[in-house]
Amino acid sequence: MQTPDLMVQAADSLRALALNEQAKERFCSDPQLRPYIHRVAARYLAGHTVADLVRHLHAVSARGHAGSAEYVGESCRDEAKANTDTEVFLQLAAALAHENLQCSVSLDLSHVGLLVDPELGYRNARRIASAAAGAGREVMISMEGADRASLIYATYRRLHAEAGLDNVGITLPAKLHRSAQDLPQLMELPGRIRLVKGAFLESPAIAWDRHSPELAAAYRRFAQTLLASGHPCALATHDVQLQNDLAGFILQQELSPRQSEFETLFGLGADGLDALRRRGFQTREYAIFGEEYFLYVLNRIAEQPARLFQAVVDLIGPGTAPALQRQAA
Repeated sequence: MQTPDLMVQAADSLRALALNEQAKERFCSDPQLRPYIHRVAARYLAGHTVADLVRHLHAVSARGHAGSAEYVGESCRDEAKANTDTEVFLQLAAALAHENLQCSVSLDLSHVGLLVDPELGYRNARRIASAAAGAGREVMISMEGADRASLIYATYRRLHAEAGLDNVGITLPAKLHRSAQDLPQLMELPGRIRLVKGAFLESPAIAWDRHSPELAAAYRRFAQTLLASGHPCALATHDVQLQNDLAGFILQQELSPRQSEFETLFGLGADGLDALRRRGFQTREYAIFGEEYFLYVLNRIAEQPARLFQAVVDLIGPGTAPALQRQAA
């Protein structure tokens, strides 16, 4: 009886650590810690540069999937860095067009300045979305913590209403109670809606537990609403039961396979996505690159207890234990 409780506590502790900006700075910058956190993160990363990402996407394309690429980062509180990292997103959009890769650009608005100044975040997001539109590519805005949701949704609406950027989509987390009201409003805009369960640690007062039947039911309900409406959507989940249920719903309702797509994350296993592709569904693999992977990787590990054991194996692999012992000494 104690083991499941400990697993839940471990997952919640990892999610809380993922949101600790001081811990992120330490782990990602400390020259002694960095090699070890990188060993843990490597299986979830498509590389560190745009060139690394492009090589990975060619392999994804060869398997028949579209891609979604993110230069990973969030909670930037420095204007110069937000502008510099925006340039990397622009390089990414140009590379996708040059290589003729069917891949969208994903980003956290807080990565490009939303927390420095909402206007800065809007301007940089508009620059990225405009460049992507010129390259014929979609931009997908990720969701962050619930405390940022209203500002993220407001910026998303501005990109459509003021900038006319119909190539911009938005992520909706099924776990937030507010999503039942947010979904109909988001469906009034033409952008693709990416439905996720939601990885962030949130209060039970505002969100369903990650593994609760209520969250699975909410995800299924939102997905069926999107599918039946014909609104462009991405069903982003590794939950095999949900994948099969929603695939069955699409076939039963005789819905167009072009309107929706299934999406999974690189590093968490590709068999499910490959199987959906073989059945004729539109599929997409989401991959990150860069150096600021702390929050992303900890949230991935927290989702499945077995990944914590895998992280230990990755950390203390061949040749690693002696180095750790020397550092401890």
